[in-house]
Amino acid sequence: MLSLSDLKITFNPGTPDEKTALNGLSLEVKKGDFITIIGANGAGKSTLFNVIAGDYLTDSGSIVLDGEDITFKPSHKRSKTIGRIFQDPMRGSAPGMSIEENLALAAGHGGWLSAVSKADKKLFREKLAELGMGLEDRMSHPVGLLSGGQRQALTLLMATINPPKLLLLDEHTAALDPGTAEKVLNLTVKTVEEGKLTCLMITHNMQSALELGNRTVMMADGNIIYDVSGNERKNVTVQNLLEKFKEASGKALDNDRMLLT
Repeated sequence: MLSLSDLKITFNPGTPDEKTALNGLSLEVKKGDFITIIGANGAGKSTLFNVIAGDYLTDSGSIVLDGEDITFKPSHKRSKTIGRIFQDPMRGSAPGMSIEENLALAAGHGGWLSAVSKADKKLFREKLAELGMGLEDRMSHPVGLLSGGQRQALTLLMATINPPKLLLLDEHTAALDPGTAEKVLNLTVKTVEEGKLTCLMITHNMQSALELGNRTVMMADGNIIYDVSGNERKNVTVQNLLEKFKEASGKALDNDRMLLT
């Protein structure tokens, strides 16, 4: 489904600020995989997503999605088949436009200054009702008036209203309060499972990384140092992950945000 081969990217080469963000990373993702990705700050997680989405071009390596080589495909063309949600609830939607207009644009059925059909209005209302946040009664309201959790739930709907070949979730609940984060995460799991979507999710919560999806990947220094799934994953604990990190990287994980979650 998704094949990443020997991806390498270095920022500011030849300067004192040179940083190797991806260092020969390879990963094979099967159709329907729901992979959680963990790692300390600077491990290369978000860079990986930026490379897959086309925001960065790699120095070398290849990216093949559903049989198509997209290594040099522009990001705006990749966005037609790759959905992405960011950590910042302010990204992924147009705050000055209404909920209805945002959904129409996401669905490719009109939007700003364009008429939205009655059939689309009905569909949007039904989909919003499923979110359980009362947004179906606020379709004409500007998205900028919504709370962070409401915006992330709406962005999730926008990213999946036309099921993407690949869904990228970049710590999309990290900026929310615990209760709202749990609600959005439950909506995410429901959406991915019901849509049988192929999904990569970056998370800072090591326990969630072992409980959600079917596979866990750990990154360090721009590469994958641990990849576990199936029955082996069922027996892995957070302590095991910490030990694997130290074993593979030669240092203890010192990211307080991950350790204290």
